[in-house]
Amino acid sequence: MSKIKREEIKKILCIKPRGIGDILLSTIVLDNLGAALPHCQIHYLTEEFAKRAVENNPFVSKILTFNKKDFVFSIIRKVRKEKYDLIFDFWSNPKTAQVTFFSGAKYRVGYEKQGRKYAYNLLCKNGTMGEHAAEDNLVLLKALDIPIISRKIIYQTTIEEKQFAEKFLNEFINKDKLLIGIIPSGGWESKRCDPEKWIEICSEIQKKYKAQLIILWGPGDEKDAQFISEGLKPTPLMAPRSSFGELSALIEKCDLVVANDSGPMHVSAALGRPTLGIFGPTDPLAHRPYSGNSSYVIHSDLHCIKCTKLVCPYKHECMLELPIEKVMAEFGKLMMFVRKF
Repeated sequence: MSKIKREEIKKILCIKPRGIGDILLSTIVLDNLGAALPHCQIHYLTEEFAKRAVENNPFVSKILTFNKKDFVFSIIRKVRKEKYDLIFDFWSNPKTAQVTFFSGAKYRVGYEKQGRKYAYNLLCKNGTMGEHAAEDNLVLLKALDIPIISRKIIYQTTIEEKQFAEKFLNEFINKDKLLIGIIPSGGWESKRCDPEKWIEICSEIQKKYKAQLIILWGPGDEKDAQFISEGLKPTPLMAPRSSFGELSALIEKCDLVVANDSGPMHVSAALGRPTLGIFGPTDPLAHRPYSGNSSYVIHSDLHCIKCTKLVCPYKHECMLELPIEKVMAEFGKLMMFVRKF
């Protein structure tokens, strides 16, 4: 860490406002920060709705929150009061660049993006650490010569959340069967696998494996979850209405999870669950579940694949025409990580 005086650093702020998956992936830096600067407090700045991504994290002692429509100077005042010595802006958008610049921190680290370089006195090039988005966060540590000793995504459920999941599942599941989690969530409309396709995937799983399916859903997923449930025989278990943390604890109890590219998909991988991600508009090399016991499927033959469009301008062929054989082949590979199998 030749570029800074280690003894000057007492308080660190990590800025990653949204979404939940992106914030989770940024926790790849925490083991490394904790090892290099064990005497420091580490805080996070996120939007209020996404703070659960770093709550209960053993490295994070405080979370500052704001809402998307908050005036930038109110966020700056909140940050300045904390008197940070070092700020990592893992977002580096116009608003977070302003917050970083006016933070009062001596050391300000961010990405070398057009129109935002003014905010940082330690600059890094985006996308230079590896293919996956999680590893892009490590670039900012390299700017300070912090050794990369870990690439672990850190997320933990609470005792209360675990008890919630245990109580619900004890009432409804057969413990002799595999518990397979199905997550139809997705922040973009185009990321959401169509419920008709989910029924096809789930039917194949039910035919081939002695498994209990549980549909894990959150706000905005109700319609798809109900459609999938009603289209399957035997009827899968439907998760109860729950907080994000409670949903995470249900994910943690699954033997294997199949999910759209979403925050809960990244939660599943971070909790060590074998996770199969379903991809279409986004690049799985950059956004796949980041763990050694996970995989992904994508209909790579399409001309429009990895379009990055929020809404599909065609007929959502990336999901509806995804070969079921391809899905089940990857599912079968992940079953090697399942002890009950």
